[in-house]
Amino acid sequence: MGIFSRLAQLIKSNLNDLIAKAEDPEKMLNQVVIEMTEQLANAKKQVAVSIADAHRLGKQFETEAQQAKEWERKAMMAVRAGNDELAKEALNRKREHETLAQQLHDQWEKQKAAVEQLKTALRMLNNKIEEAKRKKNVLIARKKRAEAQKAIHETMSGLKNASAFETFDRMAGKIEQMEAEADASAEMAEEYSGDQLAHKFDKLEATAGADDDLAALKQKMGLAPPPPPPPVQAPPVRVAAPPQQANVGPSQAEQDELAAALAELEASEQEQQKKLAGH
Repeated sequence: MGIFSRLAQLIKSNLNDLIAKAEDPEKMLNQVVIEMTEQLANAKKQVAVSIADAHRLGKQFETEAQQAKEWERKAMMAVRAGNDELAKEALNRKREHETLAQQLHDQWEKQKAAVEQLKTALRMLNNKIEEAKRKKNVLIARKKRAEAQKAIHETMSGLKNASAFETFDRMAGKIEQMEAEADASAEMAEEYSGDQLAHKFDKLEATAGADDDLAALKQKMGLAPPPPPPPVQAPPVRVAAPPQQANVGPSQAEQDELAAALAELEASEQEQQKKLAGH
């Protein structure tokens, strides 16, 4: 029964304490489960031996009971033969076998009861070991989660160091200073080498959009009057074309001028013909 008491102590021990006390809880839990499994196998062997002892006691009881019956038969045979002394000796031998058979029977009953108890305890231990295996997996998962949380907290604790944040802020300030110097250099280069007129118009365009946005925001907040409505365009006025004047013939003066020109032309032609005829 010592093996069962040791197994019971192993299983009833608080497995959660192993996480706090063992250097490597996961390895310790695995090792405990291996040891419990090995001891359970040994316990099964001892139970098997107890069962075999019960069977042997049962056979010995039956043998002694048969011997008692046999010596009783021999005593009856001696009585029939008229030999009472021999019958008494046979009855004495029968009594010895009956006494031994009774002792074996008592031991056999006790052994059978013990075997049943061992079988029950073995089943309970087997169930507890299986439960311990399942609990081991849960504990290992908890251990890994605790390690991860511890690592995160240690990292966060390291980040809370003031010097680290001061260094970070100082580096950020240096970078901002470098950016400001770079912007100033670019502005100076553009100021003295770029197109001044184009630069002024670029600034005007950049600020024009902000002015428009500011005016729209003020109107939305009710801090500025709404924009005036667009002017209503009048419909286009159709201009009537001037009436066409009727075709009027040349005036009297024009007719006189034309007649004079024709007369002058005829006179010039006649004089030319006379010249041609005189030659």
